[in-house]
Amino acid sequence: MKPPVRRTSIAARLTWMNVLVSGIGLMLAYVSFLAYNLYAYRQAAISSLSGEAQIIGSNSASAIIFNDVDSARITLSALKSSSEVVSAAIYTPSGDLFAQYVQGANLPPMPREIPQGSTHADWVDGLDILAGSQIVLQGKVAGTVYIQARLHGLRKQAIQYATIAGVVLLLCLFVALLVGNIFRRFLARPIVSLSETARMVSRYRDYSLRFTPQQSYDELQSLTQAFNEMLTEIQQRDAALEQSKASLELRVEERTAQLQAANRELEAFSYTVAHDMRAPLQTLTNICYLIQQTDHGEFSGDRAPMLVQLNASVEAMSTMIDDLLDLSRSTSSALHLQQLDLSLVATSILNGLAETNPDRQVEIEIQSRCQVNADPGLMQIALQNLIRNAWKFTGLRQPAKIEFGCTKRDGRTVFFVRDNGAGFDQSFADRLFKPFQRLHAVSEFPGTGIGLATVERIIRRHGGEVWAEGEVDKGATFYFTLDSAKT
Repeated sequence: MKPPVRRTSIAARLTWMNVLVSGIGLMLAYVSFLAYNLYAYRQAAISSLSGEAQIIGSNSASAIIFNDVDSARITLSALKSSSEVVSAAIYTPSGDLFAQYVQGANLPPMPREIPQGSTHADWVDGLDILAGSQIVLQGKVAGTVYIQARLHGLRKQAIQYATIAGVVLLLCLFVALLVGNIFRRFLARPIVSLSETARMVSRYRDYSLRFTPQQSYDELQSLTQAFNEMLTEIQQRDAALEQSKASLELRVEERTAQLQAANRELEAFSYTVAHDMRAPLQTLTNICYLIQQTDHGEFSGDRAPMLVQLNASVEAMSTMIDDLLDLSRSTSSALHLQQLDLSLVATSILNGLAETNPDRQVEIEIQSRCQVNADPGLMQIALQNLIRNAWKFTGLRQPAKIEFGCTKRDGRTVFFVRDNGAGFDQSFADRLFKPFQRLHAVSEFPGTGIGLATVERIIRRHGGEVWAEGEVDKGATFYFTLDSAKT
């Protein structure tokens, strides 16, 4: 879980930005001032040591000539007055130590080579400074004086400057914070008011609100004008959208009413046509039966196949009428929901098919207690179509097998009818539940192409869905759910 984002106002950010900029400026000024003063202090110390080295060299010339070491030491001891000098020494031209002065446990400075063409030099190592000066008599170098100092005052001065700069920095930051808070009230208050207006517009969807700033700034006036123009445009578009929405809803209601009326008329027409066609078909059936019973062999030969074909055509037409009536009832009849055991319904349908086709050997598996809250009449039609399809498409299988059952998938009860019949190409599965769409020729498996469309409408009216899985010559499985009934 991500930590909550900490929100900071623009005014507070402006104040802290002012403090930060002021602090950075003061720090840069302090660093620059300190660096300059330390550099000047060190350069002054170097100049002072060089001067002292030259004076001691001049005063020690006679001592070197007369090899008077004590006199040279006395001259070097004059450096005690300088608190920063830690040691000094006079070396002969051959590099031998002639006289020295040390403070405490410090060692005398070691000789270093002075560049040619110069009589003095200095070397800097951190806080340590070494100054060297040659002792020249009558144009010849009689010796060299070295003075080493440690700039303790440089560190003290840096600490003093840091303390003073810190105090000044804190004082300036406090003043900057105080001034920033004062200016924030004048600069940020209009922006805060603008954000409050925007929040009110967003919360209450009231696009008639407008923002009027109390202070007048060029940038704020431009922002206010743009904000108010945006609200005006949104208000106009919202009004136009509401008007279009009302008009569209009215048109949808009118079209829906027209479609419902057309569907009712079409269903009534289909039901009437299918119902009224039963009478002439029944007459044809009766006539064929009477002819078969009274012909006494007169219609044998070429006429007999014609009579058989006539009977088959009448039977196919009767089946189509029944399917059309079932399709009409699947969408027009009212739902009467009750607890229903689909296992018993499937058993009854399969027993009827077995009695009608006693020569078929079909292995039947029916899972018990597959119960659902549904319309008994419509579910009878749906299962009849699914199970009859399974019975039909396993006609060429030995042995044939048909299963009915239910299982759980993703918390839902899924019912299924499975067979090991002819199957179908899965890429054409979307055509199965469309009226008059067939995946097999009528010569192979007779049918009207309406049954599965009827099943799909019945299942959809019960708030469920139906789908199929299959493979050519390896059977098919039809699944359906009945989640909640829709009237």
